[in-house]
Amino acid sequence: MPVDQFPVEAGHIMMFARAVGDDNPIYRDDVHAKSSETGIIIAPPTFVQASAQFDPDYRLRPKPGEPWFGSGREPSGTPDTQGGTAARGLHAEQHYEYHRHIGPGDVLSAKSIPGKTWEKQGRRGGLLKFSENVTEYRDQNGELVITARSIGVITEKAAE
Repeated sequence: MPVDQFPVEAGHIMMFARAVGDDNPIYRDDVHAKSSETGIIIAPPTFVQASAQFDPDYRLRPKPGEPWFGSGREPSGTPDTQGGTAARGLHAEQHYEYHRHIGPGDVLSAKSIPGKTWEKQGRRGGLLKFSENVTEYRDQNGELVITARSIGVITEKAAE
């Protein structure tokens, strides 16, 4: 998920926190935040995932006037361009390593690189092929602020 600029704004932080049901005032109340350990409003732990909205090619976001693969049991019109593996693919894990808090005024960029790959024999889906994707989020000064690791798995066959 390459993203050149992901501006972090106080309103976006508040809306994200509300969307995930987290009412912690550190995400919205400047007076409370100033008296906290951080001294500023900070973004919730998974906030950087919203950077996908700044990637014009993010494949999971619907695009007006175009068929969308979607997230349901059946595709809604977009052909599977992954050789029949999209229907057998799963998001298995997500890990975040925080190097510092992010807050309003930060402008992040994101660069993804392939990580490790491995295989394991499954009980119902046959051979399981795991792959790791590492996304580095850097601030406006080029400093690494968050490292995200996503683990995906593709099953050899549909689970019985």
